[in-house]
Amino acid sequence: MTLSEELKWRGFVNQTTYDDLSAIDGDAVSFYFGVDPSADSMQIGNLAAAMMVRHFIDHGHKAYLLVGGATGMIGDPDGKKDERNLKTLDEITKNKNAIAAQYQRVFNGKDFTLVDNYDWFKDINYLDFLRTVGKHVPLSQMLGRDFVQARLGEGGSGISYAEFSYSLIQGYDFVHLYKEYGVTLQLCGADQWGNSIAGVDMIRRIEGGEAHVYSTPLVINKTTGVKFGKSEGGAVWLDPKKTSVYQFYQFWLNVDDAGVIDYAKLYTLLDKEALEELERAHAIDLGQRLAQRTLAREVTTLVHGEARANEVIRVTEVLFGKADFSSLTSDDLTVLAQEIPSVEVGVWVIDALVDKKVASSKGEARRLIGNGAISVNGLKIAEDQQINAPSLIKKGKNSFIVAK
Repeated sequence: MTLSEELKWRGFVNQTTYDDLSAIDGDAVSFYFGVDPSADSMQIGNLAAAMMVRHFIDHGHKAYLLVGGATGMIGDPDGKKDERNLKTLDEITKNKNAIAAQYQRVFNGKDFTLVDNYDWFKDINYLDFLRTVGKHVPLSQMLGRDFVQARLGEGGSGISYAEFSYSLIQGYDFVHLYKEYGVTLQLCGADQWGNSIAGVDMIRRIEGGEAHVYSTPLVINKTTGVKFGKSEGGAVWLDPKKTSVYQFYQFWLNVDDAGVIDYAKLYTLLDKEALEELERAHAIDLGQRLAQRTLAREVTTLVHGEARANEVIRVTEVLFGKADFSSLTSDDLTVLAQEIPSVEVGVWVIDALVDKKVASSKGEARRLIGNGAISVNGLKIAEDQQINAPSLIKKGKNSFIVAK
């Protein structure tokens, strides 16, 4: 498929300034994608946009990844009801480095240039900025922005001059990259359309040039109708310190049947033929969750690497009875102990059940054993026993204790 065909098929098309999207199927263009270092990790909502960028790279376009050291000092006001808390330079630097490393993994060695708008903004003085940029931006255009109207309207919290000026800063990024690197296209999420259009207008007014914007839609959970990417514990992060690799894998494993193929189009690199075959096989027996298992494996491998993905797959299969506990490696046991209650080898089963609150008392623990509700390494036990080797104690389907 051409790039425009692939983007349409995968669901990455939202708005664009191109009259005909096939324009991106021609000669290679230089484009940029901006990242706000408001946190030290991407969430999976950011990951969807990163995958869109990857397709542009894979089809031969030259990528500039802009990590916003300057814009991060102000904070993007789009969609925010209140002013952001300002971050220190140290926080911004830490966040920039962490996010850049995540993009390196997602782009998997593909060629792209990392730039930081702090590098060109740190030497611009206020008067020069007003003359170079402010003079060319109509106030009516800035006041017409949706987020400005929401913040200034009835019930709004108001807006500072700093956040009001944010779109000027982002718009000038486009002007700078246009002049210095020949960048003529900005990729963005749907929520950044207004800020991105500001850059196109500045290039026309200041440089007399032509530039374009291409945006990807926000990913919506088809079952709930709300923005995709939240778990019971909150946001799903790419940083394993914020969302463990096991929890990350489980999130994808539990997505809804209605949206799973659409998510696979967005979040994996599987081609059209492979995904159509997956959709057919998945429909034959939804209970097998073939599409979810494939999606979870592909995305976890993309973000965390094949070795970590295989670890959490093995752990999941043991927990839910599809593999023997003996198949786990020592590294797998470490992963398991991070996700479920753990006890030391040598403990008695009844003591473990009470200590980890799987049973409220020793009497209840004995009743559970007597009723055949407790198993050790997949085998039901009829009486209390001492655990003398690494083992998995299980009550019913979803209560676990690992002895290690």
